[in-house]
Amino acid sequence: MPYWFEPTSVSVEIGGRTMTLETGKVAKQAAGAVTVRYGDTVVLVTSVHSSPRPGIDFFPLTVDFVEKFAAAGKIPGGFFKREGRLADREVLVSRFIDRSIRPLFADGYNDDTQVTATVLSADPENTADMCAFIGASAALSISDIPFLGPIAAVRIGRIDGDFVINPFPEDLEQSDLELIVAGSKGSIVMVEGGAQQLPEDEVLAALKHAHGEIRKIISAIEDFAAKIGKAKVELPAPADHSALEKRIRSMAGERLGEAFQIKEKKARGNAVKAVEKEVRETILEEYRNEPMEVRSLADFEKRSNGLRTLQGDVNTILHDLGAEIMRDRVLSTGERIDGRRSDEIRPIACEVRPYPRPHGIALFTRGETQATVSATLGSGFDEQTIDGMAGRWKKTFMLHYNFPPFSVGEARPLRGPGRREVGHGALAERAITPVLPEHEDFPYTIRVVSETLESNGSSSMAAVCGSTLSLLDAGVPLKAPVAGIAMGLITDGKRTVILSDILGDEDHLGDMDFKVAGSKQGITALQMDIKVTEIDWDIMEKALAQAREGRLHILDCMDKDTSSELHGLKARAELHDFAPRMETMQVKPDRIRDIIGPGGKVIRAIQETTGAKIDIEDSGKVAVFGPDGASVAQAIAMVTELTQEAEIGRIYLAKVKRIADFGAFAEIFPGTDGLIHISHLAEGRVDKVTDIVEEGDEVLAKCIDIDPSGRIRLSRKEALADEAAREGADA
Repeated sequence: MPYWFEPTSVSVEIGGRTMTLETGKVAKQAAGAVTVRYGDTVVLVTSVHSSPRPGIDFFPLTVDFVEKFAAAGKIPGGFFKREGRLADREVLVSRFIDRSIRPLFADGYNDDTQVTATVLSADPENTADMCAFIGASAALSISDIPFLGPIAAVRIGRIDGDFVINPFPEDLEQSDLELIVAGSKGSIVMVEGGAQQLPEDEVLAALKHAHGEIRKIISAIEDFAAKIGKAKVELPAPADHSALEKRIRSMAGERLGEAFQIKEKKARGNAVKAVEKEVRETILEEYRNEPMEVRSLADFEKRSNGLRTLQGDVNTILHDLGAEIMRDRVLSTGERIDGRRSDEIRPIACEVRPYPRPHGIALFTRGETQATVSATLGSGFDEQTIDGMAGRWKKTFMLHYNFPPFSVGEARPLRGPGRREVGHGALAERAITPVLPEHEDFPYTIRVVSETLESNGSSSMAAVCGSTLSLLDAGVPLKAPVAGIAMGLITDGKRTVILSDILGDEDHLGDMDFKVAGSKQGITALQMDIKVTEIDWDIMEKALAQAREGRLHILDCMDKDTSSELHGLKARAELHDFAPRMETMQVKPDRIRDIIGPGGKVIRAIQETTGAKIDIEDSGKVAVFGPDGASVAQAIAMVTELTQEAEIGRIYLAKVKRIADFGAFAEIFPGTDGLIHISHLAEGRVDKVTDIVEEGDEVLAKCIDIDPSGRIRLSRKEALADEAAREGADA
């Protein structure tokens, strides 16, 4: 190794395997760079920062998780053969790292900061996402960035009742739980995952078990940082804004308090903005009017930067004042912005099939949050093919979440889905997946789309509720109906209030966003983000219990509002008139060639004749998908005719294809011939085959034997005797 490489490493045991963190060998220009190795998976994580922009009043953090196909020995698909924009999986990993580390930077730190996790080697048994998370925490901890970590994360599953840390991907197929849990030494800070309708106490036990493993990883990162960590950037002492804050309080305190009494979101928002605008303009105008000698460009820039800084300070004070008013009201009186109790759910209204053509559609409204959710049924041809480092696979269920700007009264260009939309869609998809029927029982490809029409908090959980209703409306036989609720938390360290069904302002100004989805039996998905340093287990337990009460209430409302259509939240007995139809059948694998024909000639002819589509698996499973039942039935009949097998004892109307001295070869159905021996053409002696049949004749023939090689023996004589006996019996 070159002399200028001075790598430092530390190892920790996680899930029965060794994870090694190393720095000092690669990417040494970064503020912090760590390679994390777990099995043969290697992820490089870097952290960098630049000087803050003048007047900035927010923290510009970017987190990117990037999978390189070369890491798995693969070449990307597509025309350009190179990685492009982040795939959904990369976005989801980037998001849960971002959400976990974002609250853990020092107050007053507003440098542009970027964390990048690049997969260098991909072992299919050891997923890269946990390496990326732990590497991000380590890279920030050893850098000069004022990060208040470290934190760590693990994936936890449960197989046969036993918790498993970082289970192998194939083991997760047997697990009834999959959670990603992140935490500090004191408590958990982020949870994301799903479960197979597990009760709350079992989910809580999983979180506690995961936290024990997290603490071990954090100790290793602390040792690592102690060996190699840089001195943290010294932040300038906070400016004394006491006079400015006092003035803003006197100008806006009482009026903001009155504005936050308004229950309706838009009116409240307009009132708050009006107060803030007046205060901001008054103070900034006074600054502009202050005499200042400008002799150079530097003086001009100094004045401009001062104006931007003042504007940022005013915005921060106004934001903090609004948060203080809202939080103190909840903690002191128990009353929320819209007048509800802490555990009260907003009014709910549900409607199925409000529009005629979608296969299934529902309109779900909860307070000022509303979503219309559609369900569309398709065939195997509509499955989503995903090309990733782990290989290529197909999805038969997709849930997409859209959040157009009009839903919050804003005018913005319509773009593709952002990270938030991808994340909310994945959460709702995870909530619904455990209750979907087995694909063998309902072999449709299903796409659900949630369009947010209004939003005042909990729109992702509205997507979950609306998805249940739209799927039932489409005739999808769910194992159980699912609903979702977003919980919140307000605490000052001494007083704590848990909020059910939070508003947008309560999410923004509160200390926790905890989304829980599930059925009456238990939890199917959850996502939690903590904005305070620690949260104890008693609060977690109470939040889960309160979420269950809210979830059951929502399910009751959904049932009540749709009882005349869905009869107890049950799937419609019949698919929509405009929904396609599908049937499956099984054929012997060696008969697949008969359906396809030379160069696909036969299967194309069937599809063109019937209008149906045919999908054939190597196992011999044939799926027939058509616009209506008649086209499917016609295609099934044609496939059956092509692949039917001769049955001993069955009588066929056979067509003579060829004459021989010893008998006649007759086709009993397309592609299948049998021999009618001369002795089986008629009663008594037959001297010449053509005395009884000619080529092209149609005769009754009974299958009397099939030898091991598949050759079929037919008898006209026995067929006629059986027919005569049946006619005699009928007479």
